[in-house]
Amino acid sequence: MSTLQIISAVSIGIGFLCFVIILIDILSGNKQHMMIMNFVWPVTGLYAGPLALVAYFSIGRKLTHKMMYKNPDGKMNMLQKPYWQSVLVGALHCGSGCTLGDIIAESLLLFVPVTLLGSALYGSWLIDFILAFIIGIIFQYYAIKPMKKVSSKQALKAALKADALSLTSWQVGMYGGMAIATFHIFKHHLSANTFLFWFVMQFAMMLGFLTAYPVNWWLIKTGVKEKM
Repeated sequence: MSTLQIISAVSIGIGFLCFVIILIDILSGNKQHMMIMNFVWPVTGLYAGPLALVAYFSIGRKLTHKMMYKNPDGKMNMLQKPYWQSVLVGALHCGSGCTLGDIIAESLLLFVPVTLLGSALYGSWLIDFILAFIIGIIFQYYAIKPMKKVSSKQALKAALKADALSLTSWQVGMYGGMAIATFHIFKHHLSANTFLFWFVMQFAMMLGFLTAYPVNWWLIKTGVKEKM
């Protein structure tokens, strides 16, 4: 195994370890007040690694169910987060759906390749986007429905309105990262059955966060998307 493959394997291992640490903490009595965030934070650990741990224990731990209801009278304790933290949580929420979609898509494509314009790379990007979009909207749906207490149809419409642009902006950043690696660094299509591919994907997801963050800032500021 080459040095680069070893570095890739270590990075993926660290991501998985962070996933496990966050998941164990949540299951140990620190479930998030917003149910869907119980999935978001561990998934974030897969690509953000130690940065996800910092974000979870400094921000996510304040949003647990028991923190929300720690008042003696049993009433909800609405904790006020700085605006940038609300945007960060919103972006990570969007990104976790994209991450799961991309993982599922790339895994399926190992068995059922898809080409677009004669290219397996473009075909994989198409399937990545479709699954990332679908799962991202599902994640947003389960954030909106219990929060607003609306019908399923209304929640779905609100989810599409709130996250369509956010999901697209995340995928644009992810594609940018994968394109740089594919066309300029390695100069060939990386296979999803290698550690290197998923190592590159970790960095691509971080770029996705950077492109989605300002979009989420605007969406929340204009009221298109709710604070989380």
